Amino acid sequence: MYEQYLSDKVKQIKPSGIRKYFDMASEMEGVISLGVGEPDFTTPWHICEAAIYSIEEGRTHYTANQGLLELREAICDYQYRRFHLTYDPIKNVIVTVGGSEAIDIAMRAIVNPGDEVILMEPSYVAYTPSVELQGGIPVYIKLSHEDEFKLTAEKLEAAISDKTKTILLNFPSNPTGGVMSKEDYEKLVPIIKKHNLIVLSDEIYAELTYDTDFCSLASFDEIKDQVIIISGFSKAYAMTGWRLGYTLANETFTQAMNKIHQYIIMSAPTAAQYGAIEAMRHGDVHVQEMKESYQARRNFITRGFNRLGLPTHLPQGAFYIFPDIRSTGLTSDEFCEQLLLDQKVACVPGTAFGDAGEGFIRISYAYSIEHIKEALERIEKFLTKLRK
Repeated sequence: MYEQYLSDKVKQIKPSGIRKYFDMASEMEGVISLGVGEPDFTTPWHICEAAIYSIEEGRTHYTANQGLLELREAICDYQYRRFHLTYDPIKNVIVTVGGSEAIDIAMRAIVNPGDEVILMEPSYVAYTPSVELQGGIPVYIKLSHEDEFKLTAEKLEAAISDKTKTILLNFPSNPTGGVMSKEDYEKLVPIIKKHNLIVLSDEIYAELTYDTDFCSLASFDEIKDQVIIISGFSKAYAMTGWRLGYTLANETFTQAMNKIHQYIIMSAPTAAQYGAIEAMRHGDVHVQEMKESYQARRNFITRGFNRLGLPTHLPQGAFYIFPDIRSTGLTSDEFCEQLLLDQKVACVPGTAFGDAGEGFIRISYAYSIEHIKEALERIEKFLTKLRK
């Protein structure tokens, strides 16, 4: 009855492809999930304690729109300490309600109706709606298993037109675990500079980079001012429920994004900001401990899927693998649905992350080794029955 009152843009947005299987699993008993994209660790206590203390001290009011200056300074110190990036806490930083708000205000600040925005496929489910809500036109680059889901210069150049304004990158990648090295980015920088592309670089998984050093596109001085970094605290510090992120950008972009932020949010939660200061200053040891645990799980689960005959490249970042299930003869949706109904293992079809995900599934290894081992045993039973 009331659909006629809805915005046309909202009506055109597809529901998240992830939710279907979570909803099915929630109605079943004994389900083992490999689908949730958040750390299984709890937030380190010293971070919680700092937030609690701020409330006890009565620090419960709004902060500055851009966030506590003390937190912005800590973010800049962290970025310099970890990634050798230099930013000004007053001119270049906004503290946001999670990385999701950061993506939203960046898109709103940059994209006009009709602008083309280059997105990777497969990629995080929220990217396409964030473009479409601004009236932008998504243009997809299909990344391949054979290239370890990296973006090549040839594919980027081929996707650019005279309407291209922005490219959104997410490395380390959700859902593939793909990573771009400094050498990989060196091939893209001349193209980005030549076409004056604005880059939204979602670096929420930066700390979860394995076997190599993380590299940000903002580390290339010749295009640094064209890059808006999106980051936050959810993944590295196990702070998903705190909803705290941030943007790093040139002064013009920061002022524009802050205009939007101050009207739709006012400021990020105050107690969470005090917790984040503690995380930035004293959280490195916990980040390293969690990273080492994820790396051990990555090695275990990748070996497991390859042993089961589902080719899986060794991801270099995040906490996902992206197994190739094409040999089963099932589509991604069919595989996930049948696996859930037959063995009560929940995972996410690759198509939830774009058409290029067909023939793949996303598996999270943000679970204990025991949990993963039980899931692999069930998947083996499913495949044995399927192959008879």
